[in-house]
Amino acid sequence: MGTTDDVVHPQVVVLFGATGDLARRKLLPGLFRLTQKGLVPSLRIVGTSLDDLDTDGFRAMAKESCAEFAKGGITDDSWASFESALTYVPTGAGPEKLSDSVHAARDEFSGTGEVGLLHYLSVPPKAALNVIKQLEDAGLVEHSRVIMEKPFGTDLTSAKKLNAALHEVLDESQIFRIDHFLGKEAAQNILAFRFANGLFEPIWNRNFIDHIQIDIPETLGLDERANFYESTGAYKDMVVTHLFQVMAFVVMEPPTALEPRAISEEKNKVFRSMLPVKCSDVVRGQFTGYRDLPGVAKDSDTETFIALRVGIDNWRWAGVPIYLRTGK
Repeated sequence: MGTTDDVVHPQVVVLFGATGDLARRKLLPGLFRLTQKGLVPSLRIVGTSLDDLDTDGFRAMAKESCAEFAKGGITDDSWASFESALTYVPTGAGPEKLSDSVHAARDEFSGTGEVGLLHYLSVPPKAALNVIKQLEDAGLVEHSRVIMEKPFGTDLTSAKKLNAALHEVLDESQIFRIDHFLGKEAAQNILAFRFANGLFEPIWNRNFIDHIQIDIPETLGLDERANFYESTGAYKDMVVTHLFQVMAFVVMEPPTALEPRAISEEKNKVFRSMLPVKCSDVVRGQFTGYRDLPGVAKDSDTETFIALRVGIDNWRWAGVPIYLRTGK
């Protein structure tokens, strides 16, 4: 977050989708932990979403979320310092009001030198362009960075359209596209387990491995996400993002360095080597009661469970089936 010579500059984070599931379970508790560990000692968070809350209502929601999901919980003292950093602007208030709130947050650090500005888009793909337009209208693009959550678009066409629209407003160096699943320790440990282990790497190939299974069973329900999930489904929500990414970690060749560009190059080679997925190798299912949830069509065929078999056509994995499964 804008460090130079190990100096941590003050940060203003604009959190779009601030009342959503990801923000409540991961982002707000994560930011709380960062401040408590002293990793971001000077922080202001401006939350915004479609919910018509005020700052007090947002702080109450954030406290409930951090109490439930932040590692170690919260205390009165720790929460008091974090709570003061939170403000909220409903999306309906317009870009000018958002701009005023962000500038007010930055002004609190006046005289401290550089102040980082980070926009975190925890919003559905269909809302991403509207958020970027709002940032442009609010004059909050210059000297800022944007983090975009998966899924990035809903298919190749929409992803290219979204990318082109982003580049009309932002420089590529300002954009960070992330899959939060890869931040999990278990996912990151795959690389060390493979490439730093002289016992496993020599046998990590088709001569010694019969098949690969990657399962991500979800105990988390849909809660208020049914409307989002209805237009997404398990395949787009989990397989083409989380599961494919973890699979790439498992089967990719050694990168030239453990840094983002080198790892991305090897992952892209995996995706280019994937065989087309046959419909006969896919099983889709739906849990009982899904169609009764608010926002779900009575004749919905959106899958909440999916299992598929894929193959990688290269020297290391030719003929080795890879089974991917996920479901609620």
